[in-house]
Amino acid sequence: MLASVSACGGQNDQGQQQQQAGPPQVSVITVQPQAVTLTTTLPGRTAAFETSEVRPQVNGLIVERLFTEGDSVRRGQPLFRIDQQPYLAAVASARASLARARAAIASSAALQRRYGELVKINAISRQEYDNAITSAQQAQADVAAQQAALRSAQIDLERTTVRAPISGRIGRAQSTTGALVTSGQTNPLTTIQRLDPIYVDVPQSSADLLRLRQSIAAGELSRGGGAARVRLRLEDGSLYPIEGKLQFTDVTVDPTTGTQTIRAIFQNPRGLLLPGMYVRAELVEGTERNGILVPQRAVQRNESGQATAMVVGRDNKVEPRILTTDRTIGEDWLVTAGLKPGDRVIVEGGGGMLRPGMPVSPKPWNPNAAPAGTGAPGAPGQPQGKGQPQGQPQGQGQGQPAQAGQPQAQPNGQAQAK
Repeated sequence: MLASVSACGGQNDQGQQQQQAGPPQVSVITVQPQAVTLTTTLPGRTAAFETSEVRPQVNGLIVERLFTEGDSVRRGQPLFRIDQQPYLAAVASARASLARARAAIASSAALQRRYGELVKINAISRQEYDNAITSAQQAQADVAAQQAALRSAQIDLERTTVRAPISGRIGRAQSTTGALVTSGQTNPLTTIQRLDPIYVDVPQSSADLLRLRQSIAAGELSRGGGAARVRLRLEDGSLYPIEGKLQFTDVTVDPTTGTQTIRAIFQNPRGLLLPGMYVRAELVEGTERNGILVPQRAVQRNESGQATAMVVGRDNKVEPRILTTDRTIGEDWLVTAGLKPGDRVIVEGGGGMLRPGMPVSPKPWNPNAAPAGTGAPGAPGQPQGKGQPQGQPQGQGQGQPAQAGQPQAQPNGQAQAK
């Protein structure tokens, strides 16, 4: 008799506990469209804004180097000096030839004047007078030719001092003092690179660029005025402090890779960026006006690899949804299909035992709070006996085994008293 009373009392206590527990608590977010900035991260390489390979324009021996390797140089600064002696002699010879040509002008001009008077009185033939005119004109032409030769010799003399064609950082010298150099040689004497500003070249798939243009044309994405913004991450993962601008997109698609080169420009006042560095460029594609973001922890994958999420539907019952996710933005997924404004997506809770049609008790998700619903009493799969105080003796009521699902913290002696 007492055993049956005890069993009935245990069953009543179990039912009361399950009624008190109710449906498991879950944390949800209410989906609302918002403006989302879309970015693409792509690998790239830095390239100098200007590059000049310095080569000699005259032949000769290098007699002096006039710069320090690795320094900044300005345009027109002397870099090398080539032996000037042969070119000084060439200038002196050209000046002498010019003086001789000018002297011939005076003689031929005087002869032309005298023949002009004599031809009037038929003292000389007309042919002789014409010859005198031709000689005077040739003398003038010789003067012009000698002037040009003198200028050419002076230019060669000036080129014996090799100057910087651009401003920038100069590299190491490829030729030393005493080396014989020739005009237009293959190997440069040195290389100068302008590093402020500096370019970043990024290859991007032509298919992605086409999709981006179509999205902008359809009004799905909007871009602010001015050039597109670009952020840069360096080789060590740090963010470059200065934001760059998109310069242009190459008009040709590489047939071997199917990519187009995007060039961005960055200010480089401290010279932190050097040509050839590997970087990751974050390109701001535009802003999606009605983007839907869902935390990544709320999205799972089914057996087919589709993205799924649990939604609290009518009567607070669980509904599964298949999602189309475009990309990750921070800790969220950008969802393009499967959700609509106002849907309540489950982020946490239910003890991992949520099933379609299962009633739940939703509450707003607090990302800074402890995970909700994992210890909800009565939740499916909840281990029994968790609510028993650690100090409660286990030996009470050993004369009668506990009912299945009955909390073991309830002593049988109390049930018998009922």
